[in-house]
Amino acid sequence: MIDEDLLHLLAVNLHRLPFESRKDTQVIFSYVFRFRPAAAAPKSDPIALSYVVCNRPQVLVELCRAYDHKESATPAGSVLRELLKNEAAAAVILYDDGDAPGSSAKGLNAIDRDRPQSGRGIFWRFFDWINKSSFEVAADAFTTFRELLTRHKDLVPRYLSANFDLFFDKYNNILVQSNSYVTKRQSIKLLGEILLDRSNYSVMTAYVDSGEHLKICMNLLRDDRKMVQYEGFHVFKVFVANPHKSLPVQKILLMNREKLLTFLSHFLEDRTDDEQFIDEREFLIKQIRNMPPTPVSSQR
Repeated sequence: MIDEDLLHLLAVNLHRLPFESRKDTQVIFSYVFRFRPAAAAPKSDPIALSYVVCNRPQVLVELCRAYDHKESATPAGSVLRELLKNEAAAAVILYDDGDAPGSSAKGLNAIDRDRPQSGRGIFWRFFDWINKSSFEVAADAFTTFRELLTRHKDLVPRYLSANFDLFFDKYNNILVQSNSYVTKRQSIKLLGEILLDRSNYSVMTAYVDSGEHLKICMNLLRDDRKMVQYEGFHVFKVFVANPHKSLPVQKILLMNREKLLTFLSHFLEDRTDDEQFIDEREFLIKQIRNMPPTPVSSQR
């Protein structure tokens, strides 16, 4: 299969196959990418996976491109999420950047992990697949997207730090402010998870230093839909609880202090059974009330 480049051929043509054949192809991919010879070391990577990651990364890219077609999205997504348990496979997808220097297009060993990307690689296509596709395709693409951004605790923080501005520009403008309720809500929730993950501490501190990010978050609190408000609250609390608030963040909070105190005192009042939320809301009210009257320089 490797010598005949059959895996690449199957990935490219997955959407053209009949329904039952697509299911069979999914099984083939799953088996081949798990196969280890009996004599292989227990913790060694499967032969085909190792070959693809180092020599034929286009197979993984084409599996992602299956989200261009509703017929191939689900079988390809299942294969991808199995593959993403492997950090090297995740790196190949994240660092794909076409022919640019440091891209994974020439294999795992060619990756430059600290070079900012152009935004033309396969990972960046996920934003449109999630926001513009049919519900079924968008849901599967988001599940894979989430797996890419949450599983590998060394790989992802370094990637997000190197591509901070590009990533969060797209994330905030395309996903967090999406017209789709489902996309908007799940994207805000994932953002909160990313920021609160200890492995992303440096990413979190950079994110909550931005006054523009805070403005986006405060608008979420005023959304017409309560679950959007609730997920937005969990991002907002990261700004307020930060003991080293930037000057822009302090200025915005102080400028709106009285309005925020009034607003938060009645925010989602119907969540009477959610003790953690009530405690966190009261904590934020206290933090805002006790801020000094004028911004002070942060000492980190």
